[in-house]
Amino acid sequence: MRPLSRRSKILAGLFVLAIVIAGSALALHKPEARQTWPLITTPRQAPPSPDGIALAAADAAAPRVASSSTAWGGARNGSEPTLSDRVVRYQIAATLDPVRHTVVGQEQLTWRNRSDRPVRALYLHLYLNAFEGSDSTFMSEERNLHFSFRSAVERKEGEWGHITLSGVRQGETEVPWYFVHPDGGPQSDHTVVRFDLPVEVAPGASTTVAIGFSEQLPRVVARTGYFGTFHLVGQWFPKVGVLELPGERGATEMRWNVHAFHLHSEFYADFGEYDVKLTVPSDYVLGATGVQSEPVQTSDGLSTWHFHQADVHDFAWTADRRTAKPLEAEYAGEDGRRVKVTVLFPPEYQVCAQPVLQATLDSLAFFSRTLGPYPYDSVTAVIPPFNATEAGGMEYPTFFTADGCEHAEPGTLDRAALDFVTIHEFGHGYFYGILASNEFEEPMLDEGLNQYWDMRMMRARKQPLDIATPASKRLGLSASLPWFDVDRLGAMRSDPSDPLGANSWDRYSSAGFGSVYSRTSTTMRDLEEAVGHPALEAAFKAYYQRWKFRHPDAADLRAVLADIPDKRAVVEAIFDQQVYSTAKIVDVVDSFSSDEELLQPGTWQSGGRWVERSEDQADSANEQIRKDWNKAHPDAKKGTGPFAYRTTVMLRHQGLAVPQDVVVHFVDGSTEKFVWDSPARWQRCVWLKPVQAVSVEIDPSGKNSLDASVIAHTRTIEADHHLSRRLAGDASAVLETLFAMVADL
Repeated sequence: MRPLSRRSKILAGLFVLAIVIAGSALALHKPEARQTWPLITTPRQAPPSPDGIALAAADAAAPRVASSSTAWGGARNGSEPTLSDRVVRYQIAATLDPVRHTVVGQEQLTWRNRSDRPVRALYLHLYLNAFEGSDSTFMSEERNLHFSFRSAVERKEGEWGHITLSGVRQGETEVPWYFVHPDGGPQSDHTVVRFDLPVEVAPGASTTVAIGFSEQLPRVVARTGYFGTFHLVGQWFPKVGVLELPGERGATEMRWNVHAFHLHSEFYADFGEYDVKLTVPSDYVLGATGVQSEPVQTSDGLSTWHFHQADVHDFAWTADRRTAKPLEAEYAGEDGRRVKVTVLFPPEYQVCAQPVLQATLDSLAFFSRTLGPYPYDSVTAVIPPFNATEAGGMEYPTFFTADGCEHAEPGTLDRAALDFVTIHEFGHGYFYGILASNEFEEPMLDEGLNQYWDMRMMRARKQPLDIATPASKRLGLSASLPWFDVDRLGAMRSDPSDPLGANSWDRYSSAGFGSVYSRTSTTMRDLEEAVGHPALEAAFKAYYQRWKFRHPDAADLRAVLADIPDKRAVVEAIFDQQVYSTAKIVDVVDSFSSDEELLQPGTWQSGGRWVERSEDQADSANEQIRKDWNKAHPDAKKGTGPFAYRTTVMLRHQGLAVPQDVVVHFVDGSTEKFVWDSPARWQRCVWLKPVQAVSVEIDPSGKNSLDASVIAHTRTIEADHHLSRRLAGDASAVLETLFAMVADL
């Protein structure tokens, strides 16, 4: 999922002062008449599971114990017949009614039991029921917890969505099914269902379940739905949960990982094979996960598109009769793989299509080079139409939605946001797609790590965040920031509410969940500074190679990073402080002085008797010594003289103590450098030198971006207005640009 809505949340970190850029209002849309689906009654309370297999805990989050080396069948070394250890196979045939915005389908789900004990119940997600009404877990969290989803599209009468099961059979036998609530949510939530199988699935064996389903798509609201003739069909089919075995993602016993669909959560599923036939009116153009396995079959005004993709864990598609002629290109990988890249877009966003195509090609090259080769034959990017913003910025295997834009001129805000969203959604194909972490329980491993790698790509591109429009550029009004600085501003450094390793739903606020993106990125950037750029990238290549197609957890990432030579302590500290707990870093220069060591009044023994120097005598002597020295050194630089200077620096940890570089500059150009790594709350540092100090700075190279008090990192002996002038200038430039942008809308 894109981290933030295009104009506001992507730039939330930048506009900390809550500057809001005006956007286009949503056009009114009158829904078509709806078909009413017959309800199938089921018991409100499910009986006990017939096999007693446990469910993942309702408060599950990032595990602390690394997975077994044999988890998910062990590392894939390339000699296996398939990319993944395929657990499921979906054969789906579905028909879209684009007037009523309904889908009717038949699904053949084949599931393999990886465990060593019989299984009598399968748990499936019915994600679309999150949008059936205000009492689902998703909607009730919005109402009761005041959570918000991206642009918070208002739901009107007739714009809800749902999925209904119309028959479930194992062989020729009907399968009873029950709604269950793994996280203790409202009984009115229908996003998880349990099938009690008439015939158990023996260890190592497989079973096939036939499922009929009918669904009403919602008006596009959260990653799925319709607007006008445009349909993004995601989270749309009954999807089996994940049976985790001991040694996998912290499991100590066999368990089903199958959480309800929470407002901030996304997805987690087994790898497998998808064979999908989609029937739509013949004037509609489709895009989907995978590649077409045969030409489109057309009859009586309807066309059937046949898609196939193996070694993925989800399938989504889009259909629209307003799609312009697609853009296509081919990426040639260093491993010899040729990847077909397709961009689907509506006519009003033609200006966006070529930049999306180029950013996708660039992403294929960057991610393949810095993580590992892209393993599939296709990538399809979809630009949703105007007024369907909530369909934008969403990821699925080999398929993602980007964003529309009014302008695509380089050096403008629209182009920067368009490029970033495209790169971000493609990047999910690695962290969400190939590595396949559990987005319910560990959003940092997908959203956070992906955000970090996207920032690395923007840095490698030397493409900052530009804040301008074509009109403001013509007037000479523009500004830019490095993307990592943008993330740093949005990382909740002053008051972090949740550990990075917290799950997606048990959060203090939506802002707390949003910080998963920027705070993870900022933390990983600090780790990169601590261990070195090449070492960090090599470690992530090892992480990808070891865990691709295997569902790693946070402890698995920690274990790989801790293998960086001589950096285990650094890695362990960051995970303890930021992933498994949350700590604020606030380091300040509390005081700074550099004063002459003058003659002082007092008494001392001389020649066997006590001699006293009064305060007036001391002052006179000091004045005379200084006068004589100045006469002898007429060109002496200020800050030098006949007396030594005592320089005193007081440092304070107002939050978590982390190692910090400190440098003190002296008037003759010399420096005193040291590492402040004491866990004590404060430290006093003193130097006696013949020259005066002029400034002191904590973290001069910016290694600790999580520090919430950068302004308090520097002190000078004399007033220095450079910082205030720079901040004022930056603020002025941003405001001027924003005014120009608003005028240009």
